[in-house]
Amino acid sequence: MLSTQLRAFHAVATTGGFTKAAESLNVTQPTISGQVRDLEQTYEVQLFHRRGRTVTLTETGHRLFATTQRLVAVEEEAREILDESRNLTGGVVRLGGDAPHHALPLVAAFRRRHPGVSVSLSIDNTDSLTRELLAYRIDIAVLCNPQVDPALHYLPLRTDPMVALCPAGHPWAQAQATGIAMTAFADQVLVLREPGSETRRVAERVLEDAGVVPGDWVEVATREGVHEAVAQGLGVGLVSSAEVSRDPRVVALPLDGVNAPFTECVVCLRDQRRRAAVKAFLAVTRLQAKAFATESNID
Repeated sequence: MLSTQLRAFHAVATTGGFTKAAESLNVTQPTISGQVRDLEQTYEVQLFHRRGRTVTLTETGHRLFATTQRLVAVEEEAREILDESRNLTGGVVRLGGDAPHHALPLVAAFRRRHPGVSVSLSIDNTDSLTRELLAYRIDIAVLCNPQVDPALHYLPLRTDPMVALCPAGHPWAQAQATGIAMTAFADQVLVLREPGSETRRVAERVLEDAGVVPGDWVEVATREGVHEAVAQGLGVGLVSSAEVSRDPRVVALPLDGVNAPFTECVVCLRDQRRRAAVKAFLAVTRLQAKAFATESNID
């Protein structure tokens, strides 16, 4: 924003006099005169020719006025941007999500309420998005089982159990198993997410707890990649039940004696949660979380 002295100079140059400039800025005439005089003395320049009540710009004054005109225009543009963001009639929310099917319903609900705000969405794993959030490169992240960090604010969205995902022609699917024991995975090719993925981390934990060491495995980035790999018969996966699509090529089966919930959360920096756009996104999340809870109770 313009300094007080530059603002005083610009007002005098615009109105053509100290009295009118004082009126436009709602200050006294001696105040304006003193601010312009201080500016001239500080830089040892003369900005106005003073002839009684009449003032005209010097050559230096003309050059400075051309600059303050641009500064005032930029300042006004900045104020408009700030007002748009505050009133949610403009601006951009930078969102990161670990899966489109969790993030996009939130984006749709947010845009219905605030169509003037644009949303950019990047998809990555939990670890990468957490780093992006802490580095202020994104504003909000939709993450599974995020690690607790005092710099972050968390709002739970939904919780889903882990299930076994297998091809439709797999013996488990053919037998219509009602509960797969973790020890059964020792004889299977496992389809796993990449390191840094929370799905991968939970899968490794439950396998270790069961004392199972996979004999063979296939690593695939993204949840959609795991789903397609299983559909193509490359192996069986361990995924959140929320990730299972209505695809006749795959079957999701419950796990026996496994308590490994996936809790999807909307996360932002604690010091950013009162920003208008972030606050509005959190409000939409609360509504969506209530809807999910209602659906779970009905089920």
